[in-house]
Amino acid sequence: MKNKLNLLTIVLGSALALYSCDSAEKGGAEQSTVAADEAAEPTGVQAPDFNADSAYKFVAKQVAFGPRVPNTQAHKATGDWIIAKLKEYGADVQVQEFQMRAFDGTMLNLRNIIASYNPEAGTRVMLAAHWDTRPFADKDTNNQNKPIDGANDGGSGVAVLLEIARTINEAQQKPGVGVDLFFFDGEDYGQPDNSDLPYQDDTWCLGSQYWSRNMHKPNYKAKYGILLDMVGAQNARFAREGTSMQYAKNVVDKVWKAGNQLGYPDYFKYVNAPGITDDHAYINAIAKIPMIDIIEYNMSSIDGDFFGDYHHRHSDSMAIISPKTLKAVGQTVLHVVYNE
Repeated sequence: MKNKLNLLTIVLGSALALYSCDSAEKGGAEQSTVAADEAAEPTGVQAPDFNADSAYKFVAKQVAFGPRVPNTQAHKATGDWIIAKLKEYGADVQVQEFQMRAFDGTMLNLRNIIASYNPEAGTRVMLAAHWDTRPFADKDTNNQNKPIDGANDGGSGVAVLLEIARTINEAQQKPGVGVDLFFFDGEDYGQPDNSDLPYQDDTWCLGSQYWSRNMHKPNYKAKYGILLDMVGAQNARFAREGTSMQYAKNVVDKVWKAGNQLGYPDYFKYVNAPGITDDHAYINAIAKIPMIDIIEYNMSSIDGDFFGDYHHRHSDSMAIISPKTLKAVGQTVLHVVYNE
């Protein structure tokens, strides 16, 4: 997902002016006012400890399967492993199998995986990531037609969700709300900028598009959602992404405040960034669930590559993954969920 970021308009029920997941404009970030209580100690319920080493191993396990490109054995094996781990961690697991056609005409065999804790609770929080990887390295200078490892773009978000599942299962104190973990498929099979085909709308985020129109439970509702995408790179920085601010500013404020109070101000920056078309855009516009996106945004980019110099390249490997970044994101999300 996400190449450089060009301004475009997509229609999702109503016309929304967004920056595409696969495009961006230089100078798109602007410093916003930091909350006055940013440095205060966190209050409320103390969440269980998020084990960054365990999350790191979950990233490594996915990479060991190989690129998780739909219609491949590595993709199937990884999905089976995710399902097995979630069941091992005591979740109520549902698998949503479906087919969607990619931009190049390929029919993709896809699976959304949904794991629920406290399924009877009326108040629910939705946590999400995508578990597929990019089928080509379209931003690399070598081997552009070969798939990437996707250690960060795909692997990191899945790893954080799996560690949250393991933590909730083992913790004596459970969250006071229902928690649903969504592993969306087919997110990263979008049309590349260098494609010879005419531009097509909505080629990214296939799994979230499908689920938004075909929910695993009729009329499913969540108080809000948090999407995790590219949350494991060393020295990553997370800006307040535009689509998140448009639909769920209160959730952005809650998460950024928690991250700063927990001691992660180097990661959760009070900087505004352009909106992007990621899975949360479809959840917001179609499913009508307010969802934010925690996603790396390289504020110091001088070449317009705001998603990092590994993005959609073969350098998106275990070499760039940092337990410290996984910890900052995982502990922050756990704190927010436990204090809901």
